Amino acid sequence: MRNYRRLQGFGPVQTKFTLLVALISLLLTSVARADMVPGLHAATVPVDGQGDAALASASRDALAQVVVKVSGSSDALRHPVIVEALPEARSHVQQYAFLRDDAPEATLQARFEFDDSYVNRLLREAGLPLWTANRPRVLVWVAAERDGQRQLISTFDTPDLAARLMREFERRGVPAQLPLFDLRDATAISVDDVWAQQAGAITSASERYDVEHILAGRVVEASTGTWAGDWSYISDAGRLDRSASGVDASTFMRQGVDMVAEDMAARYAVAFTGGADDQVLLVVTGVYSFADYATLIEWLERLELIEHANIQSIANDRIEIGLETAVDATQLATIINLNERLQPQPLPGESGALVYQWLN
Repeated sequence: MRNYRRLQGFGPVQTKFTLLVALISLLLTSVARADMVPGLHAATVPVDGQGDAALASASRDALAQVVVKVSGSSDALRHPVIVEALPEARSHVQQYAFLRDDAPEATLQARFEFDDSYVNRLLREAGLPLWTANRPRVLVWVAAERDGQRQLISTFDTPDLAARLMREFERRGVPAQLPLFDLRDATAISVDDVWAQQAGAITSASERYDVEHILAGRVVEASTGTWAGDWSYISDAGRLDRSASGVDASTFMRQGVDMVAEDMAARYAVAFTGGADDQVLLVVTGVYSFADYATLIEWLERLELIEHANIQSIANDRIEIGLETAVDATQLATIINLNERLQPQPLPGESGALVYQWLN
């Protein structure tokens, strides 16, 4: 379990700080251009029954899904360490529950939750990267043609397709949202713009959502029930285009989501350095209020890569925090930079430190 010694040097305000952080954390809105994704170490999978053999098989499938979510790569399942660990999945289940939809022919499912420290240790032993729960949100525009009619996938007009799409993002642990499709969206973009995958129109219409990652798709449902089309992933790193097809809508959607997840993980997943934890000095200036201080500490505490966070000094608006991490400073900065309130500030004389300006 991570242990945070965040009050060193604060003297008599320690008790008040603990109580206030608990209260403030309940009131915090998102401070980052990325979301903290819940449930990364849990997965829901079909199960053949409630017996031991069925649970053992399903827990193996669930652990495999968790490994892919946390590492960010489906290739992780081919690593010998992971291959050896999967048959023992049930012994590492913290809790599970059976689920069934209301539909008459719904398949029985089970949700398994695994210990996060076990999963992270497994990845570390395998030398696989860790993609933390701090992940960028994706805005998704999809134009679907069925029976000769084109429409945008939304929770209002196509609730089943929208639900399938969001399940695929959940499977990979990528936060996503559909547009509001209100009057403002209607005047900014049309189904034809999305169908033509007009990057300019799509990017312009997406500005109101304050996202840096956009997935646009177009797809045709054939009379045979198969789905075929194209995906375009637009981010600050450029644009990726890929054709896709599947026997059903979920299979088609999965290919677009996988493209996004794999590309994101290649950029944001970090490799464990091995050996003793690295010591990284984090310097943050511009922290004038206690609320800002609490917000910063609360956010740091939620990063899986940080084992210990120790306050080293506080002077005026400047805070120095010693971080014990499982990665080096460069990799840690990749994750910290996702917080839009932390502006990198390379200052003279801060050799080896990560220096940021807190933005209000």
